[in-house]
Order: sequence, then structure tokens, then C-alpha cells
Amino acid sequence: MRFRSFVFAAGLVLCMVGVAKSTQVPSAENPALSNINRDCPVQLKKVAAGSAGSDLSQLPANPHSDSSSPENEPSPPPSLHVDLDLVLLQQKRTELAQCILSAEAQESPERAQGDCSELLLLNFEMRHNGEVERDIPIGHLPGTSAFFYESGMTIDADGAPNAYHPDNSGIDDLENAGAPGHWEGLAKDAQGEPFIQGPNDPFPGYYVSETALADRSKPVNDPTRYVDASKIPFVVLPGGLARQLGARVGDFAIVFNERNGKSSYAIFGDVGPYDRIGEGSVALAENLGIRSDARNGGTWRGVLYLVFPGSGEGRPRTIEEINDQGQKLLGAWETGISEIVCGGTKPLPSAQGNQSAN
Repeated sequence: MRFRSFVFAAGLVLCMVGVAKSTQVPSAENPALSNINRDCPVQLKKVAAGSAGSDLSQLPANPHSDSSSPENEPSPPPSLHVDLDLVLLQQKRTELAQCILSAEAQESPERAQGDCSELLLLNFEMRHNGEVERDIPIGHLPGTSAFFYESGMTIDADGAPNAYHPDNSGIDDLENAGAPGHWEGLAKDAQGEPFIQGPNDPFPGYYVSETALADRSKPVNDPTRYVDASKIPFVVLPGGLARQLGARVGDFAIVFNERNGKSSYAIFGDVGPYDRIGEGSVALAENLGIRSDARNGGTWRGVLYLVFPGSGEGRPRTIEEINDQGQKLLGAWETGISEIVCGGTKPLPSAQGNQSAN
């Protein structure tokens, strides 16, 4: 099952690259996407979802939807939606993984098992209150430094000028910034006291919220020194894991929402707890169609992260730069993934990124 999950993730990235679109992309389709049926083997897109030959690229964004259903047909209750989500996602995962492994064996029987085994880098232990909660496998493709993992997404508001307020009225709970004497999400003076924005700052009276990625040319008490989570799509990684895998703040990433097919280019913008993985900025969540409320939003499953170590310059980037660099990196990575998963077919066209700031 470990091998299957990794081949599934690799195949999913390959096929989603061609069909996933950010929420901020214009409604017009990318003409290059018409190549997906030619470039991705048919086995990768066959999922038993009522038909043995169902095409992944034509699955509805909402697994409950049915274009043949009457418009006035009542929707199932929310609890049923959740149950259907769980069943359909697991069914899609298992059967697509089996199809990919079958296709790989047909293409090259002697190399399939070896290639799958090389995908696993390590298992990251997610902990809660010191106890192991679950393992998150971290994978990569041989010959590349890019790594990927599948998890949920908690919402990070750090860097947003209205993230935290002394009376806890910011967009995020003040507890997530630490506590007196141990502030982690706030910019501090030499005595460890957090800075409060003044009358000329974006949100007077709010704390200055910091991120690990910062514009070092600006003062530490300047809110614009940090990456604004409400505007810039960024991912959060544990510091130890990032160092182990060679990733630095400022490196680029692409993130897929497996449930609705949306994607977004992103940047590695902040460092999180050593024992948690699967976190993104408010803007990233919005791009992916995930509830972006830093207090009550996020999702516990169905998010695929692809990170490119060594791809950045350790500095904040604009939306346009993130999209441009992310597309270039993804195009190069697709070539490697297609060699393993698609048996050497031509790489698919790159995904479109978000086109403007939130």
C-alpha cells in the first residue's frame, strides 16, 4: 500500500497538472489542456466510478454532482455529503493506484517495483500533545530534489497585518502566535516584547505579525517586511524537515486540492511546529477553494503538496514571480514524473497559477 500511495500521488500530480486551475484564473480554458488525453496514458485516467472507462479529466469537481439529475432535485444532507466524500475519495485513490501500477507493469515489468520503492524518502510523524497521531509519507522522484506529500491544510494568517490583536480580535486566534515571553508569530524587540502597529501602519493597534521569509532590507517592526498571508499563497514546513530535505524559505511549490481539481503555485513562506505538516496561507486556501478562515477553516485531507528545494533566493516574491517560477519548475518536473508514471510520454502542459493578488 505504501508503494501504491506514492505511485498514485505521482500519477495524480501528472494528470492534475493539465486540468487543475486556480480560483483566480480567468474562466477561459487553456488551449494546451486539450493535449491531456494524448499525453497521459489511458490507464491513469480510468477510475471505477460507475463505469470502468471513466475519464479522470471528466470527473465532476463535486463527486456528488450529476449533470443528468433534475435541477430541482433536493441535495443530500451535509452528513451524507461527508460520507460520500470518504467513500468516493477512497475508491478513487485505490482503483487509480491499481491502474497506475498495472500500466507501469505493462510498460516495463522489470523496473516497476524498483521505481516505486525509490519514491519514499521518509515517514513524517504527526504528533498531538506529544503522541504520534499518524505518519505522513514524504516522497520524491529519483533524479530530482522535488518532494511531495499528501495531508490536510490548516490555515496560517502569519504575516497579515491584521492577523493578531492584543484583545484577540484579529483574523487569527492570539494563541497561535504564542504567549507572553514565548511569542512565535509576532515581531519582537530586544526584550522580547511584541511590536504594535502605529498610526501610519496598515492596522494601527494590531501586533506586527512576522514570517520566517522576510524582506531583510526593512526594519523588524515594519509590517511590510513580512509575507502577507492574506495576499501571498505560501506553504508552511517544519524547520527540521525542511533542512533535512534541503528546502529553504523562499523556495517554490505547487499545491493541489484533490477534491475539486484546483491548484495554486506557492512559495515556502513560514516555518511551523516541528511535529506538524500540512499548513498554508489564507491566500493559498482561497486559491484552492478551501475555507480560508484562520480560526475555523482548513481541511483535514485531500491536499497534495509539491515542493522544489533550492529553487528560491530566500526573499519574498510577487504573485507574478511565484506563478512564473512555479510554472517553469513544474514543467521540468513533469518530464521526470512522466518517465516513471507515463512510461516516457511527453510532459503535459503546465498548470495555470493565480493571476492576481487577493
